[in-house]
Amino acid sequence: MSSNTADPKPATSGFRIPVPFWAQVLLGLVVGLVLGFVARTYDVSWLATALDKVGGIFVQLLKLAVAPLVFFAIMVSITNLRKVNNAARLAGRTLLWFMITSLIAVAIGLTVGLVSNPGSGSALTPADGAKPEHAGSWLDFLTGIIPTDVITPFTELKVLQIVFMAVVAGIAILKTGPKAQPVLTLSESILQLLQKALWWVILLAPIGSAGLIGRAIVQYGWNLLGDYATFTADIYIGCALVLFGVYPLLLFTVGKLNPLQFFKGAWPAIQLAFVSRSSVGTMPVTQQSAIRLGVPKDYASFAVPFGATTKMDGCAAIYPAISAIFVAQIFDVQLGIKEYLLIAFVSVIGSAATAGLTGATVMLTLTLSTLGLPMEGVGLLLAIDPILDMMRTATNVAGQALVPVLVSAREEILDRTKYDNASASPADPMESVYDEPQPAAPVSA
Repeated sequence: MSSNTADPKPATSGFRIPVPFWAQVLLGLVVGLVLGFVARTYDVSWLATALDKVGGIFVQLLKLAVAPLVFFAIMVSITNLRKVNNAARLAGRTLLWFMITSLIAVAIGLTVGLVSNPGSGSALTPADGAKPEHAGSWLDFLTGIIPTDVITPFTELKVLQIVFMAVVAGIAILKTGPKAQPVLTLSESILQLLQKALWWVILLAPIGSAGLIGRAIVQYGWNLLGDYATFTADIYIGCALVLFGVYPLLLFTVGKLNPLQFFKGAWPAIQLAFVSRSSVGTMPVTQQSAIRLGVPKDYASFAVPFGATTKMDGCAAIYPAISAIFVAQIFDVQLGIKEYLLIAFVSVIGSAATAGLTGATVMLTLTLSTLGLPMEGVGLLLAIDPILDMMRTATNVAGQALVPVLVSAREEILDRTKYDNASASPADPMESVYDEPQPAAPVSA
């Protein structure tokens, strides 16, 4: 594709925003830091309230689309596999690379934690912790997949149950055949409407980022980083090693691709993920980035939504590994080889528990309960979580774009011309991830 550096344009006028979108987001971050500092230092209550409301509304708008977006994206992606040659092979390879990259990420997280000992230099004590209201367990995880009704998962945002229903619905459509065509056509239209509406929310990212960063500074201040300095550095270093070390190495050795081109094409998604802290909210941008990088649309429409709800190298691999070591050191619990292997197991199998939402508390409680560590350790990490979640989510989303690119390159279906010409220009809100106009392919039994 051509290297188009034009900025997003409103559809109703010829007005053009002169500042690139990435610069708008960066400016929002800087403004948020300044306003948060002013509100906290000089106790400007109205400014603190304004930052809290702006950031909260932005996250609320993103979450508003999560339930229907996940359902229709997963359902349509299942049906789209019928258009792809060797669909079963591609799905299997996608899952395999999800697991491989998760194992690498958790190994790096464990290594970073064991080398730095994040809890040894902290002034925190077990008394600073508090048990969470709800702790994850394997029984809850397994029984929680199947919903008790079709309404509650959407009203209470139980994403794993929504994914389950979407997969069942998608398979049912395929098995029903032509009679299900009207349902599929309607579902694809609804999905495009949801993605279009979400684009409008995405364009608010510069304002939302200012509110979110400002709110974090007002609530926690700079002193918060003191007790968590090593732990925070570990999370960022671990994520950076995966994001800028492992991923480029896999692209170069496995995919025979130029890593710089990947980051050019995936940058809009990585950038938005850092600000929004939501893999699902970023999903349309991630999917568009994968397509820009040469991944076939039909395959991308399966792999990216599936990855947005199950593949979490930052939240489900690096974070729980380092967190488990941190909590164990605070509570003076010795971890051995068996516990480290359990962490790796939980990271690969239990990553779907994070479900692409902001925060990784469920995954953390699942890890701690599996290891037999005190649940009070979760309370130690809640205060610092928003600062960590930005880097974690950026790593998640980069991995969700990476695997489809790798699999496509290995299966020789990647459009290398598109890949080599991918640009770092912002995602165009008027550019659909689907061909338009294009009627849905008939469903075959």
